[in-house]
Amino acid sequence: MPTSNTFEEQAVARARAAAAASSVSGAFGGRLFGLPGTHLAQVSLPRRTGAPWHYWWQAHYLDCLLDAAERESANPSEHDDGACHRTRARRLLHTIRLRNGGRWRNSYYDDMAWLALAALRAADIAGTRPLTALNPVLASAHTPDLGGGLFWNTSRDFKNTPATAPAALYFARLGRREEAARLVDWLFARLQDPETGLLRDGIRTPGERLVSNLYTYNQGPILGALLALGGERNLQRAGNLIDAVATHLVQPSGALRTHGGGDGGLFTGILVRYLGLAAVSPVLPEASRTTAGTLITTTADALWEGRTEREAGSRRRTVVVFPATPGEPAGNGTVELSTQLQSWMVLEAACRVPAVRPANAPGDG
Repeated sequence: MPTSNTFEEQAVARARAAAAASSVSGAFGGRLFGLPGTHLAQVSLPRRTGAPWHYWWQAHYLDCLLDAAERESANPSEHDDGACHRTRARRLLHTIRLRNGGRWRNSYYDDMAWLALAALRAADIAGTRPLTALNPVLASAHTPDLGGGLFWNTSRDFKNTPATAPAALYFARLGRREEAARLVDWLFARLQDPETGLLRDGIRTPGERLVSNLYTYNQGPILGALLALGGERNLQRAGNLIDAVATHLVQPSGALRTHGGGDGGLFTGILVRYLGLAAVSPVLPEASRTTAGTLITTTADALWEGRTEREAGSRRRTVVVFPATPGEPAGNGTVELSTQLQSWMVLEAACRVPAVRPANAPGDG
């Protein structure tokens, strides 16, 4: 099984990612209440009247737009250098706040951590203003209760990986390394599964009840935090975590497991986002980079093979629809934004797997 892309395969990967970007934005994206200058993604296809507000799905839509902008900027001969995606990203960030009642906060610290991470990238890639309003909110959820970690929501009765790991990565990227390191160490001390090496879901209070579920997305942002912090101990943890994912979170085909629809439809895409960083990390051993790259490309191939096409939107344009599970065909019923963002994330990550120059290619010896 190939462990990295040839140059021809990279071009194919970029074309697939471009198809996902065009299809998801075209089928799900649009104005909020028809207001000019706004952009938001509906949560299902076809649109459901009275659908719930998924703040954190929009945060990952923002990250996907930024992925596409970066890809196109790196290959301007193929596209418009990402200008369309950067514009949509700026509008989306503004519209998330508008749709959220004119505020950035909500009741879930993990949601806010995801948006903080995406907004930090948006400031760099799309030229938005730095979003600092969530910094003190996230810091307030990091308390001495249970020895550390972040609470999941404002009920403050559950500390978990979904909130703690992205917050650790966010603080690391802000340069608040000591705070990030404390969160990382707490996760490995309190929530690492001794049998698999993966991170479990969390601890509920009162009574310190362990929630031992193992989800793909809980492994992703902590991998990103380990790479951001660096150092021998954290890089060893990162390599071990990649091996644990490859051992315990894959299907027999070698593609990564997924978690159905709803919120779970995002989980494996989030993991792959950070495997993509590992695949190109110069501080990881080659074996770890190769394992990460193989997980990405195998999953991307399986999702692409399961795609179908349908007409969507007011203009009835033809778009690509991806399956929720790699290796299965996409269905003909209602399609959720979460599963389509997941495939888009995976296909964007596949573009980053390093290319290998074929033997006797121009420029060799």
